[in-house]
Amino acid sequence: MDDKLENKNPTLYNKSVERCTTAEEHNDQVRDLFDEREIFDLIKDIVDPEHPLSLEELRVVEENLIKVDNEKNEINVNFTPTIPHCSMALLIGLSIRVQLLRSLPSRFKVSVKVTPGTHASELDINKQLADKERVAAALENTSLIKVINQCIVPEE
Repeated sequence: MDDKLENKNPTLYNKSVERCTTAEEHNDQVRDLFDEREIFDLIKDIVDPEHPLSLEELRVVEENLIKVDNEKNEINVNFTPTIPHCSMALLIGLSIRVQLLRSLPSRFKVSVKVTPGTHASELDINKQLADKERVAAALENTSLIKVINQCIVPEE
């Protein structure tokens, strides 16, 4: 199996410290705005399709690569593949997008892109991730959605 891995020995990074929440965040009467850390918390535990490691551990997702605009209802996430020719980059992007679409209120426009300059096919991947019809068609593919679900909710 190791012969099929593109990045046999990825660099591992420390996980972030769990965020402390305030009483106000638990109050349903207060409008709680989303922030970059909250979005990061939603996607950091997605598992890489090739390794049993989280996107946070591989530093594919980072809090500083997330932008939230509550007034415009926009969330922009950049992700960084571990290698410039990663064939799993589109699958990783789809997994991030699906996790956010499942977790966030429908008022948000979610954009998921490869971090500029980090992948050889960055423009093609970004174009596919931005194409709503293509994403919808991908999510109707039972084999593909099964793989995405395994990344989002890994089997214990």
